[in-house]
Amino acid sequence: MMSEIVVQAEGLCKKYKIATARYRHDTLRDLLTDSLKSAFRRNGNRHQSKDDFWALKDVSFELERGEAVGIIGRNGAGKSTLLRILSRITLPTEGYASIKGRVGSLLEVGAGFHQELTGRENIYLNGAILGMTKQEIDRKFDAIVDFSEIGRFIDTPVKRYSSGMYVRLAFSVAAHLDPEIMMIDEVLSVGDMNFQQKCMEHTKKLLNGDATILFVSHNMFAIKAMCSRVIYLNEGSVRYDGPSEETISIYESESRLDSLDWGEKIVGSKLAEWSIYATDIQVLDEQGKPRTVFDFGERMRIRVKFETRRPIVKPNFIIGVDRSDNVECCSYSSFVDGFHISRLDGEGVLEMVTPPLKLVAEAYDIVIVVRDESFQKLYCAQRGARFHLRHELFNTHFGVFHESADWHLSTIP
Repeated sequence: MMSEIVVQAEGLCKKYKIATARYRHDTLRDLLTDSLKSAFRRNGNRHQSKDDFWALKDVSFELERGEAVGIIGRNGAGKSTLLRILSRITLPTEGYASIKGRVGSLLEVGAGFHQELTGRENIYLNGAILGMTKQEIDRKFDAIVDFSEIGRFIDTPVKRYSSGMYVRLAFSVAAHLDPEIMMIDEVLSVGDMNFQQKCMEHTKKLLNGDATILFVSHNMFAIKAMCSRVIYLNEGSVRYDGPSEETISIYESESRLDSLDWGEKIVGSKLAEWSIYATDIQVLDEQGKPRTVFDFGERMRIRVKFETRRPIVKPNFIIGVDRSDNVECCSYSSFVDGFHISRLDGEGVLEMVTPPLKLVAEAYDIVIVVRDESFQKLYCAQRGARFHLRHELFNTHFGVFHESADWHLSTIP
């Protein structure tokens, strides 16, 4: 039996104007011009302006019916832009995309909701936007409300909803559209763990029904559990497209030792001219064996190999941990911890063992910064290896970390 192509992207490019005094936003004229150009121009040379930012660059792929495909990449890689084009929310500057089937999408919290309307009214509004008839919504209304678990608040204006309630209702409406193609962005991470699991199970049911899934996430556990194929985007282009394990391995290995933009503005964009820089950052268990997945409460050994271009007096190594959405979670300073280094010259290796990791389950990046002991002068700022922390309960719904508190109860007669 021949496979059926239901999503085809051919040479997709998307250009935005960088905000300047002249271009604050795309004007209607700009949008119409870009739309006309995209219809007639596919592989021609692009006119590059200093005000242009290409969020997508010549992206092409095909998806077969029944496939579950993950889309990964760093923030700003073009993942959300791609889904917005495939969902017909925005038009490409160049290239085209063809979609065959009924599309359900969950790209932004509350997209398609009217703040002043109640949850009940927004089910009908959002359902109509997604292409459902009133009769269809009537028939599925109770199931939508039951799945969302917000029945008590269904007649409350959604402006009073939390972000988690938004996601519950939005996913429930989109899922009960019975889509043939489902597109899900990172927005699901807003919900609590139980609801995330419920959404994953419902998505798997859609897969069993031969639906096609496009899933954007920084959570590699979720990607591996859901998707057999992954597309890795890097700076707007397809860096790799292949089996999940293989693609994720390439992504994580290439996400190491990037210089940080804010650091480049201070010490310069050329790494070779820095006084010191990391040549390798390794994540190991406490005994020194390579690991990328840790359980809540485990210690982690971080090994930094570095090279100096010129002698540095009293360097202060700062090792930070950033969540996948760039939230700075914690950092450790050699100077603050009482580990003083009088002088560095040449190459070396620095090791640090963390206290028990009490961060919630998520993906994290190691950041290495070198300053002086007064925290004034910056020598180096790089992003290094990625690791994953797991726990069956503690996720971002609990915040950044979790420490047990002391509890006491007194009864009042």
